Amino acid sequence: MWLSNFTLVLPHEVVEKGAVRIEDGVIAEIRSEPVEQPTFDGDGRLLMPGFVDLHCDMVEREIAPRPNAMMPIDFGIHELDKKLAAAGVTTAFAALSFATESVYGHVRSLETTSAVIRGIGSLRDELLIDHRVHARYEITNLGAAPTLERLLEEGSVDMISLTDHTPGQGQYNDIESYIRSMSERRSMSREAAEEVVAKRIAQREDPEIERKLHDVVELALKHKLSLASHDDDSREKVAAMHDLGVTISEFPVTGPAAEEACRRGLWTLMGAPNALRGQSMSGNLSALDAARSGLLGIIAADYHPAAFVPAIFKIADVVAGGLPAAVATATANAARSAGLMDRGEIAVGQLADLVAVEPGSVHRIRATFRGGRIVYSDGTLHPLMAIAA
Repeated sequence: MWLSNFTLVLPHEVVEKGAVRIEDGVIAEIRSEPVEQPTFDGDGRLLMPGFVDLHCDMVEREIAPRPNAMMPIDFGIHELDKKLAAAGVTTAFAALSFATESVYGHVRSLETTSAVIRGIGSLRDELLIDHRVHARYEITNLGAAPTLERLLEEGSVDMISLTDHTPGQGQYNDIESYIRSMSERRSMSREAAEEVVAKRIAQREDPEIERKLHDVVELALKHKLSLASHDDDSREKVAAMHDLGVTISEFPVTGPAAEEACRRGLWTLMGAPNALRGQSMSGNLSALDAARSGLLGIIAADYHPAAFVPAIFKIADVVAGGLPAAVATATANAARSAGLMDRGEIAVGQLADLVAVEPGSVHRIRATFRGGRIVYSDGTLHPLMAIAA
């Protein structure tokens, strides 16, 4: 199958009116000129590698769109699958948490999260895109450790991040702001919120937390999984995570933390919505500022997969490598950081996971291919040979 007359976003250059030949789901040949009688004529549209999303929270919203409206897990996974394909995502790591005290506690119980993780594994072969599991281990939730360890031994987990939402550090280093936010979100008095915060800070001193953290890390490394930290807020925090074996710094909240992560050779991951909006929801480090400073390695969907394409174009305007470098943050860099060497680039031998994009005032995804097979189309990219037949 030939895809021809596309503007190809290759690893280090953009080639206009190029062509890609696909055989058995893999890129077999690339040409810098169009070919005759292709299967698809791109009419100059951009062709990018499919997006590799290392952190997507969306499955919880599909399963529980409202706090008291739980949907069947299989149904939710299938619905997410369609939305991700339409957003150009061809490999997705569902970020699943066991944080029962969060505002999503109704779907983050040990039982529900375990069922979602196993559901993704059982449905994997029938879904449109490649779904994997990113387990978020809240290190203060000691009760979750045995469940996570069982899932790791089953081979049900593909990546782990170490999260610590204790007030006073990380994403919540402004305790006063956190108390005010908790009081508003949970409709509780300020005094009650202060009591909850004080309890959480005291719990963090339990020495069992550090012991169990090392057990989980050791098991993750035994299974050769990528290990990420979360919300690093200082050089010291990055150094401690690096020493544990972390290779990805997710959502660093300060410039110095991102600088230290890069200095130590860690991948820095930030949200595509942050890059698109030009600012963090929490007033933390801007992904665009990080990109300008050469501190942004990867973007992830976070809470909005459709942000990938517009975020890429925003990043392309501020990084030295232009569009190829910006595309790499959502493709090759993400894949390599997760140990996936067979995808993320338009290159011979790579999986034919591809996204056709039409730039404009709103950049449109016209089609998504996984392994050379169309898994999403808006009907504007026509198969010429099929029409002729």
